Amino acid sequence: MKNPFPLSSDNKRYHTYHYYLTQRFGGKVSRVSLNAGMSCPNLDGTKGVGGCVYCSPTGSGEFGGDPREEIPAQFAQISARMGQKWDTQKHIAYLQARTNTYAPVERLREVYEQALGCPGVVGLAVATRPDCLSEPVCDLLAEFSERTYLTVELGLQTANDQTGAALNRCYGLSDFLEGYARLRARGVSVGVHIIDGLPGESHEIMLETARLLAGLELHLVKIHLLHVIAGTPLAESFATQKFPLLTREAYVQIVCDQLELFPPEFVIGRLTGDGAPDMLIGPDWSRKKLCVLNEIDKELARRDSWQGKHWKQARPV
Repeated sequence: MKNPFPLSSDNKRYHTYHYYLTQRFGGKVSRVSLNAGMSCPNLDGTKGVGGCVYCSPTGSGEFGGDPREEIPAQFAQISARMGQKWDTQKHIAYLQARTNTYAPVERLREVYEQALGCPGVVGLAVATRPDCLSEPVCDLLAEFSERTYLTVELGLQTANDQTGAALNRCYGLSDFLEGYARLRARGVSVGVHIIDGLPGESHEIMLETARLLAGLELHLVKIHLLHVIAGTPLAESFATQKFPLLTREAYVQIVCDQLELFPPEFVIGRLTGDGAPDMLIGPDWSRKKLCVLNEIDKELARRDSWQGKHWKQARPV
Protein backbone atom coordinates (compact mmCIF):
# COMPACT_ATOMS: atom_id res chain seq x y z
CA MET A 1 0.00 0.00 0.00
CA LYS A 2 1.40 3.38 -1.01
CA ASN A 3 2.38 5.54 1.93
CA PRO A 4 0.47 8.86 1.76
CA PHE A 5 2.60 10.55 4.44
CA PRO A 6 5.13 12.87 2.76
CA LEU A 7 7.65 13.35 5.61
CA SER A 8 9.07 9.86 5.39
CA SER A 9 11.84 7.98 3.63
CA ASP A 10 11.30 4.53 5.12
CA ASN A 11 7.54 3.98 4.73
CA LYS A 12 6.75 5.26 8.22
CA ARG A 13 3.40 7.03 8.43
CA TYR A 14 4.58 9.50 11.03
CA HIS A 15 7.34 12.11 11.25
CA THR A 16 10.20 10.20 12.82
CA TYR A 17 13.11 11.84 14.62
CA HIS A 18 15.45 9.87 12.38
CA TYR A 19 13.88 11.39 9.27
CA TYR A 20 14.04 14.92 10.69
CA LEU A 21 17.68 14.67 11.77
CA THR A 22 18.74 13.05 8.51
CA GLN A 23 17.07 15.81 6.52
CA ARG A 24 18.58 18.52 8.70
CA PHE A 25 22.11 17.17 9.12
CA GLY A 26 22.53 15.03 6.02
CA GLY A 27 23.02 11.70 7.74
CA LYS A 28 22.62 9.59 10.84
CA VAL A 29 22.67 11.48 14.14
CA SER A 30 22.78 9.69 17.50
CA ARG A 31 21.59 10.94 20.87
CA VAL A 32 24.10 10.58 23.70
CA SER A 33 22.40 10.54 27.11
CA LEU A 34 24.30 12.45 29.78
CA ASN A 35 23.77 12.94 33.50
CA ALA A 36 24.72 16.33 34.94
CA GLY A 37 23.94 15.20 38.48
CA MET A 38 21.13 17.70 38.99
CA SER A 39 18.32 17.35 41.49
CA CYS A 40 14.62 18.13 41.24
CA PRO A 41 12.28 20.40 43.23
CA ASN A 42 10.07 17.38 43.71
CA LEU A 43 12.88 15.60 45.55
CA ASP A 44 14.54 18.25 47.69
CA GLY A 45 11.36 19.52 49.35
CA THR A 46 11.02 22.74 47.34
CA LYS A 47 7.86 21.39 45.72
CA GLY A 48 7.61 17.93 47.18
CA VAL A 49 9.48 14.83 48.27
CA GLY A 50 9.72 11.37 46.79
CA GLY A 51 9.44 12.55 43.20
CA CYS A 52 6.78 11.60 40.68
CA VAL A 53 5.47 8.14 41.51
CA TYR A 54 6.74 6.55 38.28
CA CYS A 55 10.21 8.13 38.31
CA SER A 56 13.07 5.69 38.78
CA PRO A 57 15.69 6.16 41.51
CA THR A 58 18.10 7.52 38.88
CA GLY A 59 15.60 10.08 37.57
CA SER A 60 15.39 8.38 34.14
CA GLY A 61 19.16 8.25 33.97
CA GLU A 62 19.53 4.49 33.57
CA PHE A 63 20.94 4.81 30.07
CA GLY A 64 23.00 7.91 30.71
CA GLY A 65 26.45 8.53 32.06
CA ASP A 66 27.79 8.35 35.58
CA PRO A 67 27.07 11.71 37.26
CA ARG A 68 30.33 11.39 39.20
CA GLU A 69 32.13 11.82 35.88
CA GLU A 70 32.51 15.14 34.09
CA ILE A 71 30.33 15.65 31.02
CA PRO A 72 33.19 15.19 28.47
CA ALA A 73 34.23 11.89 30.10
CA GLN A 74 30.64 10.61 30.08
CA PHE A 75 30.28 11.61 26.45
CA ALA A 76 33.48 9.85 25.41
CA GLN A 77 32.45 6.59 27.07
CA ILE A 78 28.86 6.51 25.82
CA SER A 79 29.55 7.69 22.28
CA ALA A 80 32.27 5.02 21.98
CA ARG A 81 29.78 2.32 22.97
CA MET A 82 27.20 3.68 20.55
CA GLY A 83 29.80 3.77 17.79
CA GLN A 84 29.94 -0.01 17.97
CA LYS A 85 26.29 -0.13 16.84
CA TRP A 86 25.93 2.92 14.58
CA ASP A 87 28.32 4.48 12.14
CA THR A 88 27.84 8.16 12.87
CA GLN A 89 30.08 11.08 13.67
CA LYS A 90 27.25 13.47 14.57
CA HIS A 91 25.52 13.57 17.95
CA ILE A 92 22.86 15.28 20.03
CA ALA A 93 24.04 15.75 23.60
CA TYR A 94 20.98 14.78 25.65
CA LEU A 95 20.84 15.99 29.25
CA GLN A 96 18.25 13.47 30.35
CA ALA A 97 18.34 12.65 34.04
CA ARG A 98 16.12 14.66 36.41
CA THR A 99 15.70 18.44 35.96
CA ASN A 100 18.36 20.03 33.79
CA THR A 101 17.39 23.65 34.34
CA TYR A 102 17.34 23.31 38.14
CA ALA A 103 20.60 24.96 39.07
CA PRO A 104 22.14 28.45 39.12
CA VAL A 105 22.50 29.95 35.66
CA GLU A 106 26.30 29.87 35.97
CA ARG A 107 26.24 26.12 36.57
CA LEU A 108 23.80 25.55 33.72
CA ARG A 109 25.99 27.52 31.35
CA GLU A 110 29.00 25.42 32.36
CA VAL A 111 27.15 22.14 31.75
CA TYR A 112 25.67 23.24 28.41
CA GLU A 113 29.04 24.53 27.19
CA GLN A 114 30.73 21.27 28.15
CA ALA A 115 28.08 19.23 26.32
CA LEU A 116 28.12 21.42 23.24
CA GLY A 117 31.91 21.26 23.10
CA CYS A 118 32.07 17.46 22.88
CA PRO A 119 33.35 16.04 19.57
CA GLY A 120 30.74 15.84 16.82
CA VAL A 121 27.94 17.44 18.83
CA VAL A 122 25.52 19.25 16.50
CA GLY A 123 22.80 20.00 19.04
CA LEU A 124 21.55 19.87 22.61
CA ALA A 125 18.43 18.35 24.15
CA VAL A 126 17.61 19.52 27.66
CA ALA A 127 15.02 17.60 29.68
CA THR A 128 13.33 19.54 32.46
CA ARG A 129 10.17 20.38 34.37
CA PRO A 130 8.02 23.24 33.08
CA ASP A 131 8.02 24.90 36.50
CA CYS A 132 11.83 25.23 36.45
CA LEU A 133 12.03 27.85 33.71
CA SER A 134 12.75 31.19 35.33
CA GLU A 135 13.24 34.23 33.12
CA PRO A 136 17.07 34.13 33.49
CA VAL A 137 17.13 30.42 32.66
CA CYS A 138 14.95 30.99 29.59
CA ASP A 139 17.28 33.81 28.51
CA LEU A 140 20.19 31.37 28.75
CA LEU A 141 18.33 28.74 26.73
CA ALA A 142 17.48 31.34 24.10
CA GLU A 143 21.19 32.19 23.83
CA PHE A 144 22.09 28.54 23.20
CA SER A 145 19.18 28.18 20.79
CA GLU A 146 20.77 30.86 18.62
CA ARG A 147 24.06 28.96 18.62
CA THR A 148 22.96 25.39 18.03
CA TYR A 149 20.05 23.03 17.41
CA LEU A 150 18.42 23.08 20.86
CA THR A 151 15.27 21.34 22.03
CA VAL A 152 13.96 21.85 25.56
CA GLU A 153 11.95 18.75 26.48
CA LEU A 154 9.18 19.35 29.02
CA GLY A 155 7.66 16.51 31.01
CA LEU A 156 3.91 17.04 30.91
CA GLN A 157 2.85 13.35 31.05
CA THR A 158 -0.85 14.30 31.12
CA ALA A 159 -2.96 17.43 30.67
CA ASN A 160 -5.32 16.17 33.37
CA ASP A 161 -4.52 17.87 36.69
CA GLN A 162 -6.38 15.25 38.71
CA THR A 163 -4.09 12.57 37.33
CA GLY A 164 -1.11 14.88 37.80
CA ALA A 165 -1.91 15.28 41.48
CA ALA A 166 -2.19 11.52 41.92
CA LEU A 167 1.25 11.19 40.32
CA ASN A 168 2.73 13.60 42.90
CA ARG A 169 3.81 15.71 39.91
CA CYS A 170 3.64 18.91 41.98
CA TYR A 171 2.81 21.21 39.07
CA GLY A 172 -0.33 21.81 37.08
CA LEU A 173 -1.30 22.37 33.48
CA SER A 174 -1.13 26.13 34.01
CA ASP A 175 2.54 25.78 35.07
CA PHE A 176 3.25 23.79 31.92
CA LEU A 177 1.59 26.37 29.69
CA GLU A 178 3.48 29.20 31.39
CA GLY A 179 6.84 27.49 30.93
CA TYR A 180 6.00 26.64 27.34
CA ALA A 181 5.00 30.25 26.62
CA ARG A 182 8.25 31.61 28.09
CA LEU A 183 10.29 29.39 25.80
CA ARG A 184 8.27 30.07 22.68
CA ALA A 185 8.33 33.82 23.30
CA ARG A 186 12.11 33.52 22.90
CA GLY A 187 11.94 31.26 19.86
CA VAL A 188 13.18 28.17 21.71
CA SER A 189 12.06 24.83 20.24
CA VAL A 190 9.95 22.82 22.66
CA GLY A 191 9.45 19.08 23.00
CA VAL A 192 6.86 17.45 25.27
CA HIS A 193 6.80 14.05 26.94
CA ILE A 194 3.46 12.33 27.59
CA ILE A 195 2.72 8.96 29.19
CA ASP A 196 -0.08 6.66 28.07
CA GLY A 197 -1.57 4.20 30.54
CA LEU A 198 -1.42 6.30 33.70
CA PRO A 199 -3.63 4.88 36.47
CA GLY A 200 -7.25 6.01 36.14
CA GLU A 201 -6.91 7.54 32.69
CA SER A 202 -9.39 6.50 30.03
CA HIS A 203 -8.72 6.40 26.31
CA GLU A 204 -10.56 9.73 25.98
CA ILE A 205 -8.46 11.43 28.66
CA MET A 206 -5.31 10.38 26.82
CA LEU A 207 -6.73 11.81 23.61
CA GLU A 208 -7.50 15.08 25.38
CA THR A 209 -3.81 15.38 26.21
CA ALA A 210 -3.01 14.85 22.53
CA ARG A 211 -5.58 17.47 21.49
CA LEU A 212 -4.01 20.00 23.84
CA LEU A 213 -0.58 19.40 22.33
CA ALA A 214 -2.00 19.67 18.81
CA GLY A 215 -2.91 23.29 19.54
CA LEU A 216 0.64 24.26 20.53
CA GLU A 217 3.72 25.23 18.52
CA LEU A 218 5.80 22.17 19.29
CA HIS A 219 8.89 20.83 17.62
CA LEU A 220 8.85 17.35 19.11
CA VAL A 221 6.57 14.94 21.00
CA LYS A 222 7.56 11.79 22.83
CA ILE A 223 4.88 9.24 23.69
CA HIS A 224 5.89 6.91 26.51
CA LEU A 225 4.21 3.81 27.83
CA LEU A 226 3.76 3.70 31.59
CA HIS A 227 6.36 1.35 33.01
CA VAL A 228 6.20 0.06 36.54
CA ILE A 229 9.80 0.21 37.71
CA ALA A 230 11.14 -1.43 40.85
CA GLY A 231 12.02 0.97 43.64
CA THR A 232 9.36 3.54 42.77
CA PRO A 233 6.23 4.55 44.71
CA LEU A 234 4.25 3.31 41.69
CA ALA A 235 5.71 -0.16 42.16
CA GLU A 236 4.64 -0.14 45.80
CA SER A 237 1.10 0.81 44.78
CA PHE A 238 1.03 -1.83 42.07
CA ALA A 239 2.09 -4.52 44.54
CA THR A 240 -0.96 -3.85 46.70
CA GLN A 241 -3.61 -2.49 44.32
CA LYS A 242 -2.74 -4.31 41.07
CA PHE A 243 -4.22 -1.52 38.95
CA PRO A 244 -4.61 -2.54 35.31
CA LEU A 245 -1.76 -1.97 32.88
CA LEU A 246 -2.39 -1.35 29.22
CA THR A 247 -2.35 -4.32 26.88
CA ARG A 248 -0.23 -4.03 23.77
CA GLU A 249 -3.36 -3.93 21.64
CA ALA A 250 -4.86 -1.05 23.62
CA TYR A 251 -1.59 0.88 23.56
CA VAL A 252 -1.30 0.55 19.78
CA GLN A 253 -4.85 1.86 19.31
CA ILE A 254 -4.24 4.85 21.60
CA VAL A 255 -0.95 5.81 19.95
CA CYS A 256 -2.45 5.64 16.46
CA ASP A 257 -5.40 7.77 17.56
CA GLN A 258 -3.00 10.34 19.03
CA LEU A 259 -0.82 10.41 15.91
CA GLU A 260 -3.87 11.15 13.79
CA LEU A 261 -4.50 14.27 15.91
CA PHE A 262 -0.97 15.71 15.71
CA PRO A 263 0.03 18.13 12.96
CA PRO A 264 2.31 16.44 10.41
CA GLU A 265 5.13 18.84 11.31
CA PHE A 266 5.45 17.52 14.86
CA VAL A 267 8.59 15.38 15.08
CA ILE A 268 7.82 12.13 16.91
CA GLY A 269 10.77 11.52 19.20
CA ARG A 270 9.54 8.12 20.34
CA LEU A 271 6.43 5.97 20.44
CA THR A 272 7.33 3.81 23.41
CA GLY A 273 9.96 3.79 26.11
CA ASP A 274 12.69 1.68 27.61
CA GLY A 275 12.42 0.36 31.12
CA ALA A 276 15.68 -0.96 32.52
CA PRO A 277 15.24 -4.73 31.92
CA ASP A 278 16.32 -5.79 35.39
CA MET A 279 14.01 -3.25 37.07
CA LEU A 280 10.90 -3.55 34.88
CA ILE A 281 7.88 -5.01 36.67
CA GLY A 282 5.44 -4.47 33.84
CA PRO A 283 3.98 -4.52 31.32
CA ASP A 284 6.16 -7.38 30.19
CA TRP A 285 5.22 -7.03 26.52
CA SER A 286 6.98 -3.66 26.43
CA ARG A 287 10.34 -5.43 26.45
CA LYS A 288 9.82 -6.19 22.73
CA LYS A 289 9.98 -2.58 21.58
CA LEU A 290 10.49 -3.38 17.90
CA CYS A 291 7.38 -5.55 17.96
CA VAL A 292 5.36 -2.66 19.44
CA LEU A 293 6.59 -0.28 16.74
CA ASN A 294 5.78 -2.82 14.04
CA GLU A 295 2.25 -3.18 15.37
CA ILE A 296 1.79 0.60 15.24
CA ASP A 297 2.98 0.60 11.63
CA LYS A 298 0.59 -2.20 10.74
CA GLU A 299 -2.36 -0.53 12.44
CA LEU A 300 -1.80 2.75 10.62
CA ALA A 301 -1.59 0.86 7.33
CA ARG A 302 -4.73 -1.13 8.17
CA ARG A 303 -6.60 2.11 8.79
CA ASP A 304 -5.03 3.70 5.71
CA SER A 305 -4.07 6.46 8.13
CA TRP A 306 -1.10 8.67 9.02
CA GLN A 307 0.03 11.40 11.38
CA GLY A 308 -2.28 14.38 11.04
CA LYS A 309 -5.09 12.63 9.16
CA HIS A 310 -7.64 13.99 11.63
CA TRP A 311 -5.74 17.07 12.68
CA LYS A 312 -7.62 20.34 12.69
CA GLN A 313 -6.24 23.63 13.91
CA ALA A 314 -7.05 23.55 17.62
CA ARG A 315 -8.24 26.58 19.50
CA PRO A 316 -5.41 28.75 20.86
CA VAL A 317 -4.27 27.63 24.30
